[in-house]
Amino acid sequence: MHIHLSERFSYGKLLRFTMPSVIMMIFTSLYGVADGFFVSNFAGKNPFTAVNFIMPFLMVLGAMGFMFGTGGSALIAKTMGEGGSDRANRQFSLLIYTTLVCGIIVAALGIIFIRPVASLMGAEGELLENCVLYGRIILLALPFYMLQFEFQSFFSTAEKPRLGLAVTIAAGMANIIGDALLVAVFRFGIVGAAAATALSQAVGGIIPLFYFALPNTSRLKLTKTRLDFGVLAKVCINGSSELMSNVSMSLVNMLYNVQLMKYAGEDGVAAYGTLMYVNLVFLAAFIGYSVGTAPIVSFHYGAEDHAELKSLLKKSFVIISVFAVMMFAAAELLAGPLAKIFTGYDEGLLSLTLRGFFIFSFTFLFAGFAIFGSAFFTALNDGLTSALISFLRTLVFQVAAVIVLPLIWGIDGVWVSSVAAEFTAAAITVIFIFAKRKKYRYL
Repeated sequence: MHIHLSERFSYGKLLRFTMPSVIMMIFTSLYGVADGFFVSNFAGKNPFTAVNFIMPFLMVLGAMGFMFGTGGSALIAKTMGEGGSDRANRQFSLLIYTTLVCGIIVAALGIIFIRPVASLMGAEGELLENCVLYGRIILLALPFYMLQFEFQSFFSTAEKPRLGLAVTIAAGMANIIGDALLVAVFRFGIVGAAAATALSQAVGGIIPLFYFALPNTSRLKLTKTRLDFGVLAKVCINGSSELMSNVSMSLVNMLYNVQLMKYAGEDGVAAYGTLMYVNLVFLAAFIGYSVGTAPIVSFHYGAEDHAELKSLLKKSFVIISVFAVMMFAAAELLAGPLAKIFTGYDEGLLSLTLRGFFIFSFTFLFAGFAIFGSAFFTALNDGLTSALISFLRTLVFQVAAVIVLPLIWGIDGVWVSSVAAEFTAAAITVIFIFAKRKKYRYL
């Protein structure tokens, strides 16, 4: 049954509309997990460490696509709610074309500067060479990676979340099959893993590009447009929280790697990489739900339907609470099996990873509230509040915690840092929700 943005949403309808986005984000996160599994088990610990070490830098470069997607989705859905379908298509087209141009420029700069960046982060010798080799192959597909991020938001706005899920599954299967063949069968090591990931990103970016360029049944189409700096400025400001979130998380991951090298060496980086794979998948559920609900919130905000905004906020907090408890329980129960998948070949590394798992799992009880809160304000076109929540959650609290807590608890302080930061961010989000209730009338 096709669900329109203008409808009234029960719990069931809300979950049906957002579930494709949830699965889509989880499947996207599984790309990195597939790389990690095959590299760790078929290429060795040093290449596995290299993938985890350079990935935050690559995520920073791709984050612009997420900014255009989330910020653009909010503006376009609001425009639809106001009755401006043609204007929404022009805005959509402008963002896609801009992303392509920016992607090519950023990819070229990344290829040039990846070696000094990896060296500055502390990589040297074989680790440095593997970082550069893996990163440069991935960067060849960066424009499509940025488009893939962007289309993940726009599919929901176009009222085609299931089609977005199908594209993501196709891209994910390309990555997994590519890893299995190039890394496990033909033994191309880190080169094969990078090629498989680049292929999957190309699939995830090119297929939607053709879909929206050709006649289709969605609410969005690529059309002729013109350069509009006003639209681009609004989108960048409104999507700055998501850009900040992705850039900050990547920068913080780099800092975590520096701290782990200090307190536990390369084993610490490898253990943290395993935790990040699980973290990516679990947080993807919160991100996917937030991406799925954003166009609904934007549409009803544009239509000035305050009763539905109130209903959406209440239902979302209930759903996120249930997700949080389920994820915490799953992380605690699956810590052993998941750690063995990636680090079972090394007893010391396995022990370190298990210890980190049991502490880090508490993160999932709190993370979803700040993620949704930031996306909720983005959907209301309040980019400043959204960016502030994101900035505090992903940078300020994390940096403060990972610098201070290891001084008290050593390596355990690194694992506790994320829990402390997410708890503080959840509390700040609740404060902002109450502080803004009269302005947006959602309570």
